[in-house]
Amino acid sequence: MKATPAITKHEFIGLEAKVVKSSNPSCIGINGTIIDETRNTFIIQHDEKNKIIAKDQTVFHFTFPDATVVEIDGKILLGRPETRLKKRVRRIW
Repeated sequence: MKATPAITKHEFIGLEAKVVKSSNPSCIGINGTIIDETRNTFIIQHDEKNKIIAKDQTVFHFTFPDATVVEIDGKILLGRPETRLKKRVRRIW
């Protein structure tokens, strides 16, 4: 998968995610499958428990179906999934 700004419009439910940076030190290292997404949070199933992770304070590594790993700042992902499709993302790289 090509890493472009359009990657933020991808469906994240069902993907593997790992928290690599966070303002909350207890969240760093949480990894698992994203089972739900709200406007400001991801719910990740980690060790048979559901963990709620705030998007705006976190940097994630997402593993896509083709085994591509992409690092995305959660601030870019803020908003409801259906409205994120309409949002324009400026290229920052």
